[in-house]
Amino acid sequence: MANGYRSSTTGLQPSWMRWLLPSIADLFFVALLAVLVFTNLSVRLLGDAGIGWHIRTGQLILQTHSIPHVDPFSSSMSGQPWFAWEWLYDVIVGWLASVAGLNGVVLLTALLIATVFSFTFRMLLRRGCDVLTASVLVLLTASAAMIHFLARPHVVSWLFTMVWFWILQSAENGRSGSEHKVSGPDTFSHRKLWLLPLTMLLWVNLHGGFLVGFVLLAIYWISAAWSWLRLRVARLEDAVEKIRAGHRVRTLTWTGILSVVATLLNPYGFHLQAHIYEYLSNHFLMNHIDEFQSPNFHYVAQKCFAALLLLTLIALASKKSRVQASQLLVLLFAVYSGLYAARNIPVSSLLLVAIIAPWISDEMARLTESRSNVIRSGSVRAKEFLARMKSIELGLRGHLWPVVTIVLTCWIAAHAGKLGSDTAMDAHFDAKRFPMAAVDYLETHDVRGGPLLSPDSWGGYLIYRFYPQEKVILDDRHDLYGEEFLKSYLKLLHAEPGWEEFLLQHPANCAIVPKDSALANLFTGMPGWHKIYSDDVALAFVRDPVASR
Repeated sequence: MANGYRSSTTGLQPSWMRWLLPSIADLFFVALLAVLVFTNLSVRLLGDAGIGWHIRTGQLILQTHSIPHVDPFSSSMSGQPWFAWEWLYDVIVGWLASVAGLNGVVLLTALLIATVFSFTFRMLLRRGCDVLTASVLVLLTASAAMIHFLARPHVVSWLFTMVWFWILQSAENGRSGSEHKVSGPDTFSHRKLWLLPLTMLLWVNLHGGFLVGFVLLAIYWISAAWSWLRLRVARLEDAVEKIRAGHRVRTLTWTGILSVVATLLNPYGFHLQAHIYEYLSNHFLMNHIDEFQSPNFHYVAQKCFAALLLLTLIALASKKSRVQASQLLVLLFAVYSGLYAARNIPVSSLLLVAIIAPWISDEMARLTESRSNVIRSGSVRAKEFLARMKSIELGLRGHLWPVVTIVLTCWIAAHAGKLGSDTAMDAHFDAKRFPMAAVDYLETHDVRGGPLLSPDSWGGYLIYRFYPQEKVILDDRHDLYGEEFLKSYLKLLHAEPGWEEFLLQHPANCAIVPKDSALANLFTGMPGWHKIYSDDVALAFVRDPVASR
């Protein structure tokens, strides 16, 4: 390096360009962040009412300086044990909502999503994928993940999952994580395994998806153990690899033990793991909660996931070299989890792409090289161009433009979404999805005096609007309410025989129900209730004072 220049595969370039030019990963980050924050997609991020009780939980923790162990929001479960799994995430969004309103909550979600996909793009390049293939696959993955582009703590698990995959894959294959490189047990990438317990300490307090980390850890432990068991010492290469595999087994065992210990460092101790197991193993809940249902492939995001499944089959069929045990197990886990529940599609898509992208890139290069001289000549030029692009991409390290974008969006969010006199950010709940006008009417006319009944999908929004003045009958914290409660509620929701029992056991004085629903028909003809508000989204009913006695 001399006179501010440095050599590269593309010639001499001023060193300052590495810090000022935006990389493709930077452009992915900036574009995703801008689209999610400054367009109508910000409203889509608030499409799940659950963020309402997450915000209020965080604010409650900040006010009381204690983490709740009993339910503070519902009348039906008041004082009952409650596990605030994502208490740390709740604190963050609660603080952001206090400082910047819903703009701050949406900004955090957009930052996490943008980080996940820009990080994934860079990881694909380091694993041997070319720039074009990586770009297309990341865009396809983002399209599949849009099914759960929501302001919820699950996006934190997307990031942790990819970080864990990167660390584990790098430790298995060497410093860069490339399939084509193998290094000894003392490499930096191997020592990164000790970061897993530290990240688990955060993950367990941010989201219940930390279980995915242990699935990945188990996969790479099995792969290392299989390599150690099957290798013989007849050849020097096999003997060296057997030693490396044995070292990986020991290291993964200890990092696994420390990660398990880290999960106990939460406000509920081992009771949290027992509660999560009880929740996820409850067949009734898993069969009746929408997001745990298998994907409906008639929608765009699910079709993009189906395309990734097809690409996975093609990549496996065309793979010329041996597939590592870890790679095959990750693929099986990703396919199964994505087909089992729609909520798993984002993580499944990310893991699929992380495995198959280098294979597809290699196969595309092989196919073009086997064609005619004209095509081969063009493919060589294209390959050289993509190689230069990749070299430039991995050499750009400044990330100035993402930093500038983050600072600017934070400044706008902190100033009520204003950029000068113009409104640049306006995150809000969708008035066509939630009963915003009905709630405004109740507040304007000071309709108070009792628990609020609504569908569970609206409960979080009502908590956001009414807590602490009023409590709800139920919301979408299904693990809190349990099987028997939800069985009774579903009878009411669908106007099935025995629906009266729910109202007798959990009396309400106000009901906000969707228009043209079975609940609306029930309350319209129910003695002792009268309608006080109606619009195209919701109807509001109140109980007559005499009937409530």
